[in-house]
Order: sequence, then structure tokens, then C-alpha cells
Amino acid sequence: MRDMIGQWLSERLGQQFIIENRVGAGSNIGTEAVVRAPPDGYTLLFISSTNSYNATLYDKLNFDFVRDIVPVASVTRGLAVLVVLPSFPAKSVPELVALAKADPGKITMASGGIGGAAHVCGELFKMMTGVDMLHVPYRGGAPALTDLLAGQVQVMFDTLPTSIDHIRAGRLRALAVTTATRVQVLPDIPTVAEFVPGYEWIGWTGVGAPRNTPAEIIDKLNKEIGAALADPKIKARFADFGSTVFASSPAELDTFIAAYTDKWAKVIKFAGAKLD
Repeated sequence: MRDMIGQWLSERLGQQFIIENRVGAGSNIGTEAVVRAPPDGYTLLFISSTNSYNATLYDKLNFDFVRDIVPVASVTRGLAVLVVLPSFPAKSVPELVALAKADPGKITMASGGIGGAAHVCGELFKMMTGVDMLHVPYRGGAPALTDLLAGQVQVMFDTLPTSIDHIRAGRLRALAVTTATRVQVLPDIPTVAEFVPGYEWIGWTGVGAPRNTPAEIIDKLNKEIGAALADPKIKARFADFGSTVFASSPAELDTFIAAYTDKWAKVIKFAGAKLD
């Protein structure tokens, strides 16, 4: 995704954008590098849901994501799906809730790590239903899904792209999707919200810039990214990743990120999740 947007901006603006992966500390190293960069439009940050979660997960960040990164443009939206093995006794969300309440703390809920998408999805589910499931964090989504398929854990809120083939092949049963409405790719699968009113999780990605980047630069970048997202070839490429393009204005993305960060702060605090 980052490479596609970088290539498009390079072509449209006549400037070479170099993709630099600053890994470590749950994306905080890369975020801080952009926070400290000159606000000239030449250093951008590929932002995502993770940045919102990190605002609460980490106590000692040297920046404030909402304050120090200016939203430029939204890029994608994504969803997760609640999956279990076909042999799992609960065949629906209400049956899962009943099973979990009958045996608190015994159902195991896998995730790719503390504070990741699968974890926060599960914690919101626990918070809204009052169930107690045992969170089992892994070092990434792939080993978590592997153990789910092997029957080592029982439940997972997995991102749709990594589960969809297993669902179609009958290796996993989808109980519900995390969006507010049903999705075209799995039209017969209900939403969690059909049984737990108000439940919703969507993942997002976008582009941000250092605070104090001039408005005219932000607006130009937003326009060019919006043009990229309207390109059928770009839409098709993102669809390959299981994502839907979602363009927005900087102001719309700013409002969305503030509300999203606040919502998931409550969930993370409920879970008592922390990272150093």
C-alpha cells in the first residue's frame, strides 16, 4: 500500500518519494521520525489504526499522535471477521456469548499481539457482552491463525484477507463481521452488531504529515491521493489486499481519527493493556 501511494505521488508531483520502513516499537519509531521532520511536505507518514491504539497503549511516547501529525488523506478501510473451527460448539454470536458466560475464562481468544486489531476487537466484544474469554497474544497474526486452525485456541477476530480463503474452504466458520452492515464478500454472514447493538470495528489507513505543514501543501497532497484512489487500477490493487479505498478531506480524516482514538482508548483501558 505504501509503495503504491509513494509511486503515484512521485509520478504526479514530479518528486521522488522514497519509502523508508522505520520498524520497531509498534510503528512509534517511524512516527516520531516524521513528527521531528521539517513540515515541508517532503516527509510523510503512512498512518493507520495502530497509531490510534498506541496513543493509549504506551505511557511514555515523545509525541502526541493526534496533536503532532496532521491528517492528509484517508486511503483504505478494512474489517475483521469473528472465526472459529467448524467443530466449535457455538454456531452463532448468541451461542458464543452463552457458552462464554457458562464457563468464564475458559474460551481462548487468539490475537497477533497486545493492542493489535484482533485484540481490541475481542476486548470490545468482551466489554459490550460482559463475557470473560482468555486472551492469548501471539507474535503476529500468522502464528495465531495457525494455532486456531490447529485447534490450539478457539476464537479469533481476524482480518478478512487472511481468513477469507479458509472460510470459503470450510476450514473456518465465520460467525460475524465487525462492520456496522453486512459486506458483499460474505453476504450471508451477519454483523456482530445484529446481536450486540452498537458493536463496530473498522481498520483504517491514511497519510499524515508533520504538524505545521502548510495548508496548501496538505490540500495538494490530498487532491493527488484522491485522484489515485479514483483510479480503477489502484482500487483493484487494494482489493487484492482485502481493503476498500476510502477518500476523505483532511478535515474529515482529522475528525475521524480524534473520535476513533478516543473510542479505542476506552476499550484499551478496559482491557488494562499496556506496552513499554
